[in-house]
Amino acid sequence: MQKEIKELETRMQKVVENLKREFGRLRTGRASTTLLEGISIDYYGSSTPISQVASVATPDSRTITIQPWDRGSFGPIEKAIMTSDLGLNPVNDGKIIRISLPPLTEERRKDLVKLGKKYTEEGKVAVRNIRRDGNDTLKKLEKDKKITEDDLRRGQDEIQKLTDKYVAKCDDALAVKEKEIMEI
Repeated sequence: MQKEIKELETRMQKVVENLKREFGRLRTGRASTTLLEGISIDYYGSSTPISQVASVATPDSRTITIQPWDRGSFGPIEKAIMTSDLGLNPVNDGKIIRISLPPLTEERRKDLVKLGKKYTEEGKVAVRNIRRDGNDTLKKLEKDKKITEDDLRRGQDEIQKLTDKYVAKCDDALAVKEKEIMEI
């Protein structure tokens, strides 16, 4: 039974890590290379992340620079950034692609917080689904007479504690990101 609970905890941890990765893509007032993590380009017939075809850097808090290693990838990189839902406009000077991040408006900040809340809710739902899977597994073990009814209750209590812990971690991650977004 402990093996199953450890497996559930690992799955819940992955949900929190995924949530934090999603938050990394949310634009705050500062430039960050994680903004471009989800963007891929068509590079010689295969979908490739920008970070694998260029060096991405943040020379200052309002600028992201992309220096492609292959001259032929300038166009696809620009196109991928413009068609992404980030609302960024890349500027290509032939040697480097620069993205200037305009300051966020109050309305845009509130939209980003809403999006963060949506990601958090999806994370919490995923954690609860893992709890349900774990409880179903324990009930099956009890039905197959592999664990006792007392073990079932103890296991369900342990799973509920894990669920509460990881839901709280989701909320904590949201609070940190919300503070970062609303900071001017």
